[in-house]
Amino acid sequence: MVDHTNYKVWEKSHRLVLDTYKPTRRFPSEERFDPVSQTNRAVLSVPANIVEGCGRKTQKELARFLHVSSGSAHESEHLLTVSNQLGFLEVGRSKILLHKLMK
Repeated sequence: MVDHTNYKVWEKSHRLVLDTYKPTRRFPSEERFDPVSQTNRAVLSVPANIVEGCGRKTQKELARFLHVSSGSAHESEHLLTVSNQLGFLEVGRSKILLHKLMK
């Protein structure tokens, strides 16, 4: 097992979760179960998969969960972009979150 807090990618993705949940609270109430929920779940999945992989016994399992985490990061990128294009997320906030996600 590996301590997930040793990974900068976990630390950055954890901060991204906190930074993403705040603006999604302001999305239109009728969108709560579509872009809001999906965006929050995708962003949360990035650090969650890192933590789960670190709790596994082999490097192969860790690598598999890091791969899943990467996929969640790409999903998050798409959802943040769509939220911006639909006008739910202001351009400045969207650029900041996307920069943090892909950095």
